[in-house]
Amino acid sequence: MGLKQGECTKAHKQSGPLLHGWVSAILVVLAAVGTAHAQDPARPAPQAKMAPILQAATAQKALRTVRVRVTDKAAFVQWAHQQLPAAGVTQPTSSVDILTVTGLPAAAIAMLAACPLVSFVDVADRLARTERQLNNSDLSVNAIAAVQARFPQLSGQGLTVSVKELPFDPNDIDFKGRVVSPANFPGPPSPHATDMTTLIGGAGNSHPKGRGVAREVRLTTSNFARLLPDDGAQLAQDEISVQNHSYGVAIENYYGLETEEYDRQLQQFPALLHVFSSGNSGALTSTKGPYAGIAAVANLTGQFKMSKNTLTVGATVPSGQVSSLSSRGPAYDGRVKPELVAYGEGGSSESAALVSGISLLLQQAYRDGNGGALPTAALVKAVLLNSANDLGRPEVDFVSGFGQADALGAIKTMRDQRFFTAVASQGNEQVFTIMVPAGQQQLKATLVWNDPAASAGAARALVNDLDLELVSRTTGQRWRPWVLSAYPHADSLVLPARRRADHLNNIEQITLAVPAAGAYELRVRGFSVPQGPQPFSLAYEVSPVGLDWVSPQSPGNVLPDAATTLRWQWSGPATTARLEYRPVGQSQWRLGNPAVALALNQVAWVVPDTTTLAQLRLVAGSLVFPSDTFAIVQAPALQVGYACPEQALLQWAKVPGVTQYQVYELGATTLVSLLRTTDTTLVISGAQLKNRYYAVAPVVQGLVAEPGSTIDYTTQGVACYFRSFLPRQLVGDSVRFDVVLGSVAQLKSATLERIGAGGFEPVQTLSPVTQTGFVMTDVPPNAGRYRYRVRLDNLAGQQFYSNVEEAFRLQAGAAQAYPNPLVAGELLKLVVNTDTPVSIRLFDMLGRFQREAEIDGVINEIDTNGLKPGLYLLRVRMANQAEQTIRIVLQ
Repeated sequence: MGLKQGECTKAHKQSGPLLHGWVSAILVVLAAVGTAHAQDPARPAPQAKMAPILQAATAQKALRTVRVRVTDKAAFVQWAHQQLPAAGVTQPTSSVDILTVTGLPAAAIAMLAACPLVSFVDVADRLARTERQLNNSDLSVNAIAAVQARFPQLSGQGLTVSVKELPFDPNDIDFKGRVVSPANFPGPPSPHATDMTTLIGGAGNSHPKGRGVAREVRLTTSNFARLLPDDGAQLAQDEISVQNHSYGVAIENYYGLETEEYDRQLQQFPALLHVFSSGNSGALTSTKGPYAGIAAVANLTGQFKMSKNTLTVGATVPSGQVSSLSSRGPAYDGRVKPELVAYGEGGSSESAALVSGISLLLQQAYRDGNGGALPTAALVKAVLLNSANDLGRPEVDFVSGFGQADALGAIKTMRDQRFFTAVASQGNEQVFTIMVPAGQQQLKATLVWNDPAASAGAARALVNDLDLELVSRTTGQRWRPWVLSAYPHADSLVLPARRRADHLNNIEQITLAVPAAGAYELRVRGFSVPQGPQPFSLAYEVSPVGLDWVSPQSPGNVLPDAATTLRWQWSGPATTARLEYRPVGQSQWRLGNPAVALALNQVAWVVPDTTTLAQLRLVAGSLVFPSDTFAIVQAPALQVGYACPEQALLQWAKVPGVTQYQVYELGATTLVSLLRTTDTTLVISGAQLKNRYYAVAPVVQGLVAEPGSTIDYTTQGVACYFRSFLPRQLVGDSVRFDVVLGSVAQLKSATLERIGAGGFEPVQTLSPVTQTGFVMTDVPPNAGRYRYRVRLDNLAGQQFYSNVEEAFRLQAGAAQAYPNPLVAGELLKLVVNTDTPVSIRLFDMLGRFQREAEIDGVINEIDTNGLKPGLYLLRVRMANQAEQTIRIVLQ
């Protein structure tokens, strides 16, 4: 018979007094458990109830913290108090059956696993790390920019996303007005978290590159110090529908407590979607689990990414191929991981953030057409995976999953309601009919369900097993899903997918190339549903021959005289097309490339050096595919001419070929139109001065293009006209100042003033002022230290002053000390007009040596600390000069 709770206590008592310590108690318990397991083989052995990393940790001496799932919290706490008196037990979550045990000798981990009250012993929170910084943002790769251009009403409004890692910067202007409880954000902001939040929901207020996928979504933060899921009820109360996880730990290949809890939470809150980065360990080899020792496979960074009901995303480079650093599958039990890839040149962190943003747009598209209800995460996943573009080996694989995320295809699927939702039970079959028109290139269908959580330590995660099948009503022909070989051998894991029943994954996909026209049935059967009934989602699409332009999009800017990447989506046979270009308003098309491979879905194009509205087209035989109209233009850089208390002047360089400009100011959440002007300057005053952020965009042939960078006019280094006023040389035989202004608008004159006995007096005047940079000079009557400023007079009679600067007039080879006299102990400054080393020695009036130094600067400090008041002689020697003696008076 098995070991009972009372026997755990009895075993401890039989081990003798407490002075025998941990070892005797552990040995007795393990001996009893060994007997119990032999008598009841169905009971899991202690090793099977431990995370793989803990199985090798029992010989370590350091104290550990572990996490356990228990069958009876009160009984376990009592048992732990008796058996592990030095250990602490706490409850890390609202889940009463998960407890944290601290101060545990590693050797006692086996004792925990041996207790029948414990169902699994897992590692506690590990140090999470963000998975690379944001290198570049290009929303065209995954057709996000195309969605924003065609469906501008989809921007995430009314939804909330949580970014779980370190806190992002709640004061970033790209998040203005949309951060939930910004005053409660902990600690300093993380640049990585700020980048990820920008990709998900940046408004583009700082620059068009600061625009994320869902630019109106509400934003909140969560700490990844605890790797278990956040409280589901609190997430629901906060109306969070997507949580992004762009972080990882070490490679972990097992179904642990974190994995189980994520799967459990998504069964309880089916509309909540968790998106994880796959990791950047694609070149590493796992040391544990069924795939240990097989190079560059099964290297996802964290057991929580093994969960069935979340979404794990790998990274691609701009060309669309999977990055060599992107972590890949399979999951520990052979399931497909990652399920999806997206652009992330800097790592899979970026990829996950983009997919989180796309998911929000899908939720909004569904909500707006379904009375405010949110779709299940299973439906969002089905739509994402069904619309993904295949990469690498044909169909599904362990590197790119079901392919590259395609935001445009996903939004079309959701808006066109090309999906079914239903419930499956044991042995029951649901049948859905779709019609396929003639001339289609592909039929694709994807089945997804949120599967019940498996038990931590389970050898296979799948609980409810559904089967998908495609049947032609015309011919009766049947097609099964694509399934990969999960056999733990390098050659097996790269085999192409085969059609067969899938009894491992809770995602199944069928594709059919060039389907015959007619009616087809999608059949979903409950093959094994022990915890039913099981809700599921089924998305489908049929693809006719055609081409969708992805980039460029209107009103995006394409830089003149620069290389850019054109992108499209081609559905059809492999063929080439002619790329042509024309400025809008001209009838003649110009050849850009005579033979573009359409299947590559992209080509580099050198943009003409011009400013115009333009259009592209691809011509393949009789098929012609024109692009949107876009602008070839360089947005001007906004600058500050002056920033005075009563008004400020904004200015920008004229853009050739542009006669109008759109000026924006920052509104409650986004940039809003201020005015349109034909000028290249703008004076702001009054209430407008309180709004510090402005941007300007060129208007090309009536189309408002994208603006340049947004500036805070108060932080551009320009006060009231002045950018800088500095002496060209601190010491010289004359005084020369470099003056740089932000603007000369409305200026009448500029006057250099030197302070004298009666205050500042004019020494030089320039009128009119025609340049923003000029030099002003003075030759004071005597050698010494002087203070200057510049006064500007404008046409309205107002005066503006620079800061005050000092300069020294000294003949070449001369030296001067100041202040003189000075209080003993203060610093004496020695000014010399030479570029050679200087030797100084200090004597008192009796000729007694006090101190010496070698100096090589034009302004030097001499410490008088310790010297008594009196008269001193400072002797200064320079190369090729007679020694100079300066009398110094210390008071």
